[in-house]
Amino acid sequence: MYEAAFKNIDDTLWKDAGCSSELDYIEQTSWVLFLKYLDDFESEKEQAAILNGEKFTRIIDGEFRWNEWAAPKKVDGSADYNAALTGDDLRDFVNLKLFPYLSNFKLSADNPRTINYKIGEIFSELRNKLQSGYALREVVNKVDELKFLSNDDKHELSSLYEDKIKNMGNAGRNGGEYYTPRPLIKSIVKVINPQIGETVYDGAVGSAGFLCEAYAHMRGSKELSAAEYETLQNSTFFGKEKKSLAYVIGTMNMILHGIEAPNILHTNTLAENITDIQQKDRVDVVVANPPFGGKERAEIQQNFPIKTSETAYLFLQHFIKMLKVGGRCGVVIKNTFLSNTDNASVALRKQLLEECNLFAVLDLPGGAFIGTGVKTVVLFFEKGKPTEKVWYYQLDVGRNMGKTNPLNERDLAEFVDMAKTQELSEKSWLIDIDSVNTKTYDLTVNNPNRVEEVDERTPLEIIAEIEELDAQAAEALQAIKELL
Repeated sequence: MYEAAFKNIDDTLWKDAGCSSELDYIEQTSWVLFLKYLDDFESEKEQAAILNGEKFTRIIDGEFRWNEWAAPKKVDGSADYNAALTGDDLRDFVNLKLFPYLSNFKLSADNPRTINYKIGEIFSELRNKLQSGYALREVVNKVDELKFLSNDDKHELSSLYEDKIKNMGNAGRNGGEYYTPRPLIKSIVKVINPQIGETVYDGAVGSAGFLCEAYAHMRGSKELSAAEYETLQNSTFFGKEKKSLAYVIGTMNMILHGIEAPNILHTNTLAENITDIQQKDRVDVVVANPPFGGKERAEIQQNFPIKTSETAYLFLQHFIKMLKVGGRCGVVIKNTFLSNTDNASVALRKQLLEECNLFAVLDLPGGAFIGTGVKTVVLFFEKGKPTEKVWYYQLDVGRNMGKTNPLNERDLAEFVDMAKTQELSEKSWLIDIDSVNTKTYDLTVNNPNRVEEVDERTPLEIIAEIEELDAQAAEALQAIKELL
């Protein structure tokens, strides 16, 4: 049912002149889904309060309640189509009344971590792009069919929403910044292995895939007590995101994965001076795939001791600073970080090796990220003691990867298992830090177990084989001509 509803929503959005891409589809689906989720969530809380004889005050009420403007009901609970706004009336209500009302929540909220503030933040940044009020009515009706009342419902909806995020990333443009292959995220989280009671942080949260997967990993690690579940909900996961659409998608994704009031701040992480980070701000775990290739302005670079315009290098400095002593990090970065000879790269590798134990490097093949041939590695490190040895694993999936044949969990299963003991194999090896050049701190992936095959034929033998292949090709071509 849910899959058909999502497809119907996309079909409706595709027909509307205001929506032109997968990015628009997920943006518009997100704000409507968010309001439906919030109404179901509040209805559930309201019913529980009534049963306990307690008073419950809704966040959104009056004409702005879902059941008032989006899906009015008759006394018997069936849809009251006569009372439902549509056409220009619906479009104008949403644009001129609903969005301004919701955006004002940001001004009246007590602090940025409340659901009220997040509502205001989301609706301050978004706008309704549907030009037809009739198309908007179709979307609202389809979303009203979705239910958020059971764990099974939420699980199916979260999976479908994740697929939409993936499609957005595959569609190109800046959507790809928001999506990291889920099998890779799962593997990084498994190696870092966050525990109940630890704090988990992503300063480049995007669609919040890392935080969602860390939540699933920790919640499934054991039978949780009520206090542990409360800890997971309220004081475990933290993120920051600069871009408006990513902020909305990340918030919605966490909600659909079961985190009721996500602690994501809409802010530019790199605009914060890292000297201002105090012990109370530090976290136990960082898992992230920060954007790379960006060119940060001089005023942003002033916030960091190692000056560079490369976005990912600034994030790496931020992550190191954010970790508590003993804290662990798994971060995706371009493989050129390991070998670049510019001053910033060398200085950052030196800092990483001296302040942290870089205990593993996962070398990913070029097709790991769909739509880009950029080669990346994953750095795994623990803060507080210098590196003595680095374990490398070179992933070779034995096939060309793409949209129809993407990275999967089976591809990474061996790495996850071997990372526990840092087992040596044809794909994995250790280097002693004493062997690293202290002028360049070069950490290039160089598998010593792979010997290049040498062609031992003489030039005459090679020429003879070429001539034989040419003759075979000529015969095959002649045979084809005779058949025609």
